[in-house]
Amino acid sequence: MNGKVHIMLDKDYTVGPIGSRLYSTFVEHLGRCIYGGIYEPGHPQADAQGFREDVRALVKELHFGALRYPGGNFVSGYNWRDGIGPRAERPVRLDYAWSSLEPNEIGIDEFSDYAKSVGSEVMYAVNMGTGTPQEAGYLVEYANFPSGTFYSDLRIKNGHRDPHNIKLWCVGNEMDGAWQTCHLDAPDYGKKALEAAKIMKWVDPSIELAVCGSASSWQPSYPEWDRVVLEYTYDKVDYISLHRYYENLGNELDFLASFHEMDGFIKTVAAAADYVKALKRSKRTMMLSFDEWNIWYQAKTRLKQWEFAPPILEDNYSLLDAVVFGGLLCTLINNADRVRIACLAQMVNVIAPIFTETGGRAIRQTIFYPFAMAAQYCTGTALKVFSKAPVLESAAYGEVSSIASAAAYDEGRGELAILCVNISGETQSLELDLRSFGRVRWIEHRIMDGDLSAVNTFDAPDRVIPRSLAVPADALSMPEVPLPPKSFHLMRFKGEHPC
Repeated sequence: MNGKVHIMLDKDYTVGPIGSRLYSTFVEHLGRCIYGGIYEPGHPQADAQGFREDVRALVKELHFGALRYPGGNFVSGYNWRDGIGPRAERPVRLDYAWSSLEPNEIGIDEFSDYAKSVGSEVMYAVNMGTGTPQEAGYLVEYANFPSGTFYSDLRIKNGHRDPHNIKLWCVGNEMDGAWQTCHLDAPDYGKKALEAAKIMKWVDPSIELAVCGSASSWQPSYPEWDRVVLEYTYDKVDYISLHRYYENLGNELDFLASFHEMDGFIKTVAAAADYVKALKRSKRTMMLSFDEWNIWYQAKTRLKQWEFAPPILEDNYSLLDAVVFGGLLCTLINNADRVRIACLAQMVNVIAPIFTETGGRAIRQTIFYPFAMAAQYCTGTALKVFSKAPVLESAAYGEVSSIASAAAYDEGRGELAILCVNISGETQSLELDLRSFGRVRWIEHRIMDGDLSAVNTFDAPDRVIPRSLAVPADALSMPEVPLPPKSFHLMRFKGEHPC
């Protein structure tokens, strides 16, 4: 062994509750995410509405808390009324954001039905680009008002007597970005978002709103944007959003250490929010919605011109990507006290854990597995991880820990789950101190390691999958655990008596 790692956990030292919304995703009218992804009429496994059952089965394996929809950059030029009513009468539009043709075969009604079918709630983004605050109010009325008004009765006429009851809403998308349709500066967006928030909550006071924060930590307006927007909207919204994507730009250690940058991003936005809290003498702490995150090779992105569902942003993820992805998951769990919503962007085909063939198969990409394991087992309460590990020198971030780790204790199940990522090029020996949990039984140890360049393909869909390692049979045995170079781990334990 070339390095020693020590992790100590105490069930009384907690970070915060882990809600299902921390394991959410993003579904945009972009590329083949919807058309040719979740929805493909004529496919052998399409249901009566045109949704692919094979894709739906994989979506259910990921246990998504919420599905953010319909964008993304797309939403800033989208009129939601184009996507309701008889499909044959819906217009084909130019999608300014992605230079594509939008047939509007899927809209709020169909998508709400789909979300229910996979056990997820909808997180709906309203148009703050070409849209108006009043249009946002009309949309909430259509979705949530019971009946007796123009838009609620229109929903009923369109076949949905019961309200969709959408509780989570984004007040626009990435309005700090010059790429956004009708981009605004922070004061103008803050004013517009405030008026939209007022109208939306007048229509339905029970909804929760996420206002646009910084689209990335590399934005020149970050973090001033977050401060200014919150000074306008703090009293009317519930979350501020943040978005961040990572890619391998040539320095593998920097890429593996992406979790370090993500943690700093979260803490900076939280600090900006806390400044506004103090400025306003507020008693309420603003929560964060990390409603776009993933690995995305943006340097390789090439748009096509005015095609229907073009195959764009279809990254094929390697084992290295899955290991980095695992570190990002650790950071989100470790910040569960402030990050209450996090949306993996996106769900199918477009920078996604699920990949499909038109008319054919659907497979799990490498990043599917860390997310599925975390969503299933890292539930309950996030624990504070007290760790001691060798440090590495990253060109981008300076000194970083050689491991990323996170832990969750689910008292109802009596289970402890630990995620651990070794980002170093050497095997390290992990020593666990779980004494506060009393007598525990080791349930499972799953690992992803090996050829970092390996990917899953339609011809070899299981080339990169987790494998199980033998665990001690003796409940009192807590041996040192070898962590191979650049590897992802899930370890699970169960108390043999109440802890």
